[in-house]
Amino acid sequence: MGRAEARRARQRGVRRAGKNGGHGGMRRLFTPKKLLGAFFGLCLLGMGAFFVIYMLVPVPSANAQAEMQSNVYKYSDGTILARTGEINREIVGLEQIPKDVQRTFVAAENKSFYQDSGVDIRGTARGLFNTLSGKGKQGGSTITQQYVKNYYLNQDQTVTRKLKELVISLKVDRNKDKSEILAGYINTSYYGRGAYGIQAAAQAYYGIDASRLNVSQGAYLAALLQAPSQYDWSVASDTGKRLVTERWNYVLDNMVEMKWLDASVRSGLKFPVPHAPKAAPGMEGQTGYLVEAANDELAREGVDKADIDAGGWTITLNIDKKRQRQLEKSVDKELESKLNRKKNPTDATVQAGATSVDPKTGRVVALYGGRGATEHWISNATRDDYQPASTFKPVVLASALENGAETQDGEKIGVNTRYDGTSKRPVEGSDIPFAPENEDDQDYGRVTVQTAMNKSINAVFAQMVVDVTPARAKRTALDLGMPDGEGFPARPAISLGTMNASTWDMAGVYATLDNHGRKITPTIVKAASHKDRTAELPDPVGKQVISRETADTVTRVLQGVVDHGSGFEADSSAYDAAGKTGTSEENRSAWFAAYTPQLTTVVALFGESPKDGGKQVSLTGTANSGRANGGGFPARIWADYTLGALNGGSDARFDLEIPEPVREEPVVPPAETAPEETPTTEAPPPTPTQEEPSPTDSPSESPSRTPEESPSATDPGPGESSSSDPGGGETGFPTAGAGHPGGPPTR
Repeated sequence: MGRAEARRARQRGVRRAGKNGGHGGMRRLFTPKKLLGAFFGLCLLGMGAFFVIYMLVPVPSANAQAEMQSNVYKYSDGTILARTGEINREIVGLEQIPKDVQRTFVAAENKSFYQDSGVDIRGTARGLFNTLSGKGKQGGSTITQQYVKNYYLNQDQTVTRKLKELVISLKVDRNKDKSEILAGYINTSYYGRGAYGIQAAAQAYYGIDASRLNVSQGAYLAALLQAPSQYDWSVASDTGKRLVTERWNYVLDNMVEMKWLDASVRSGLKFPVPHAPKAAPGMEGQTGYLVEAANDELAREGVDKADIDAGGWTITLNIDKKRQRQLEKSVDKELESKLNRKKNPTDATVQAGATSVDPKTGRVVALYGGRGATEHWISNATRDDYQPASTFKPVVLASALENGAETQDGEKIGVNTRYDGTSKRPVEGSDIPFAPENEDDQDYGRVTVQTAMNKSINAVFAQMVVDVTPARAKRTALDLGMPDGEGFPARPAISLGTMNASTWDMAGVYATLDNHGRKITPTIVKAASHKDRTAELPDPVGKQVISRETADTVTRVLQGVVDHGSGFEADSSAYDAAGKTGTSEENRSAWFAAYTPQLTTVVALFGESPKDGGKQVSLTGTANSGRANGGGFPARIWADYTLGALNGGSDARFDLEIPEPVREEPVVPPAETAPEETPTTEAPPPTPTQEEPSPTDSPSESPSRTPEESPSATDPGPGESSSSDPGGGETGFPTAGAGHPGGPPTR
């Protein structure tokens, strides 16, 4: 063999040796034992890393959105009035959700929920892989993981968030009961239609509370969670409807498999097509006024406004839906339809307000705050910046009766007591001079208290408040429920209602008279509860603040006002009524406060300039009717509302305990105030027949002096009114163009 061949042979041997040596090295490096050791090493490293993560990652506080709830406001019958708040959610306890409805969610999402440790490793791994590979949203999470994502974390699709979800889910499963986790999941999930949580979803899709859901409806809501927008029946495509129907069937079949639903029941279930979506009730119309009144009342009872704003309250009002709608309808019919707000400057200033109360319970059953809370946020029902005018005169009479007051001549004041009704007659017995003018400066001479109330004669009640003393009259007013304040000094002028009050306040006063003197505090909130507590609400019916005899006597006198006096527009054979009109100084407000045995309602008009920061202005010229007075629009609104609210009328009559019969005098209009217009076709009520005179009718026994005996008129003292329209003084008959010309008085 030559040297060349030998060299080639050596080279071939080296190459073979190299190949054989390489394979052996690789085999020595990746032996099964080493591979297994590396695997376990990696597992230990992963477990160690996970342990470190588990120890370092705490269970965080709930995210802000998870605890946000709406406040839910309901009518007295439980139907929804409004929802407020950024998130439409009302958290409910699991005990309020039927058991079979609870199970629909487990059957839909996580059949092993009650046995697992809160995580699905394969599902989470698949989710991580999808995230890393850019394939989108994960699937296969347990109910616990979805609850953790909703309640503690967010919807971000990142590896970090998914690892946190895994760790927190394990901890939550260890520390919380399964029922608590399921409740959290059901209450935090999004169901579409702006509804978060099962309560909002039940209302959005079926118009009922979650407690009334059946298993078929529950299965639909559980199916929705997979794709809320795609599966909403009202907007779903044919494909979406097919898919949600398939998933609905899947949920129910799983329930049968889990022995949570009998197969025979399952076979009879039909797909529960949800209702068409409705816009969530907003604050428009009267809703905003009702919500505001409820919130204000809760605040007065100690519920912090911040707590209310935080949401989560279910607030049921005393508002009767039927009566509320009737009140709105009556205002539209008797007032708004007659106004021309665009062309008549006076009409543009008119604001109407009303409060209606059940006099036996104190519940506010209807309220009118204005044309709409989104147009005029100040509620005309609860505002207290206008004078109640002559609606205060019954309070003066009640105080005189309750205190056993006597006239200046020492005669005990009663309904048949005679007073001098001369206009501008100076009061006697007062350190503060006061000589109020009757409306239109009309003189009435000597009249009974009943006639003075019918005609709202200022001179009579100015003297009466002096006889009882302004301090005692004010005390009676406060006992009956009127608010105190700087505008309520104990002076003779209070006889004309010169303090401030709201229709809400006066409804309480008149409801107390209606309730035979037992105090009624108008209350709009029936119940208010939060998941953490229930508001404690006082009883609207209080103690006896004036005697029954006093209250019933005032009621009898006020019946005369409706039957034969300024409130004749409210007179009807369909119900028994008592009330009083009122028109404030310069005609800035007009009132009608009246009641039947079953319902007390106060209606008022306020003149408010749309400019000048809401300055008070005159109502004269409203709907081109001349002077706006309590016996006009307010009384007609009251009558129309009351008739409807009582379902066309009532046979109930006042049960009165009064000590003496009431004598009424005929109404004889002075010649100079005769109407200038032709009477309307509506006939006025008959003039009462004058009764036989009694000893108290004799001038010689008059409890008050005649004009000749009275001292000369003096100027009113500081703060006292003697204007031509002094704080509610009203004539016995209307001037031309006001009310029903030629008929009984309108005020």
